[in-house]
Amino acid sequence: MDALYESGLAVSQWLQETYPQLETFFYYISELGIEEFYLAVIPLIYWCIHKRLGKHLAFVFLISVLLNAIGKHALRTPRPYWLDPSLQMASESSYGIPSGHAQLAATTYLFVAGWIQKRWVWMVAIIMVFLMAVSRMYLGVHFWIDTVVGIALALLILVAYWLWQHFLARDFNKQILGYRLMFAVALPVGMLLAYGLIRLIIGEADLSVAWAAFVPDAEIASVEAVATGFGALLGACIGLLLESSRVRFRVDGATWKRVLRYILGLAVTLLIWGGLRAVFPSDPLWLALPLRVLRYVLILLWVAYYAPMVFVWLGLAEADPKPEINISLRTEE
Repeated sequence: MDALYESGLAVSQWLQETYPQLETFFYYISELGIEEFYLAVIPLIYWCIHKRLGKHLAFVFLISVLLNAIGKHALRTPRPYWLDPSLQMASESSYGIPSGHAQLAATTYLFVAGWIQKRWVWMVAIIMVFLMAVSRMYLGVHFWIDTVVGIALALLILVAYWLWQHFLARDFNKQILGYRLMFAVALPVGMLLAYGLIRLIIGEADLSVAWAAFVPDAEIASVEAVATGFGALLGACIGLLLESSRVRFRVDGATWKRVLRYILGLAVTLLIWGGLRAVFPSDPLWLALPLRVLRYVLILLWVAYYAPMVFVWLGLAEADPKPEINISLRTEE
C-alpha cells in the first residue's frame, strides 16, 4: 500500500506543479460533486423534466451514496494531504477510498448517458467523470487509486441496476404495494446491518498510523455519512413507491408551472435540509445520528412523495388516473 500512496502523492504533486493555472478550474469542477449540487439537480429532473429518469437516477444515486460511505469506513485509508500537507488545496474530514466525488459523478453522468443513449452525451459524461477524478487528485484530497476504485464501484452499481431492470423489475412491479414497501425498507436496513457487521469485524481505528491526528474526525464523519445515506435511501424508497401508487403526478405542462414547481419544491427542500440541521444537535452522537437519519428521511419523503402531492393539489401538475381493475365473469356453455 505504501507504493500506491507514493505514486498517488507523485501524481498530485506533478499535476499541481505542471498546471498551477488550473487550480481555480479544478476547484469549481470539484464543487459539482458536493451534496448541494445533487440536491438541486436530481429533484429538477424528477419534478420538471423527466419523471422516470429522475426517479431511477435518485434510486441508483442514493444506493451509491450509502455504499460509498460504508466503503470509506471499512477501508479507512488516508488522503494525500494527510501524508504530505504541502499538497492540500482543499479539506475533507472523511477517509479516502473510494472517492465519493468520482463515484457519484460516474454513477450520475454515466446513468444519464445510458438513459439518453446519444454519442455526444456519452462523450460529455466520460469527460465529466475524468475531470472530476483529476480534480480530486489535483486538490490533494484523493490518490489515483481512490478515484479508480470509486469509478469501478459506480460501474458495478450500474451493471447491477441493468440486471435488476432486465430480469427482476417487471415481476417486482406486479406485486402489491405492501410487498414492495417491505422490500423498500429491507434494502437500506440490510445495507445498514451489513455495515454494522463490518464495524464488528474491523474493530477500532488504528491510532498508531502517521496520520492518526485525522482519525477521530474521520471516524465521526464516517458514521455521519452512513446515517445520511441510510436515511436518504430509506426516505426515497418509501416516497417513490407511495408516489407511484397514490399521486402519479406528471411532469408535462406549461413552462411557468414547471418553474413554480421547482421553486416551491426546492424552497421546502432547503428549509428541511438547512432548518433541521440548525435545530438538531450534532452532539452527543447517540442522539445526533438518529436525528440525522430522520432529517434525511424527511427530505427525501418530501422530494419523492409530498412535493408531487402538493404540486397536484395546487394545480401545478396533472396526475394520471388510478389504473382501473376490470373483472369479467364468463360462464362456459
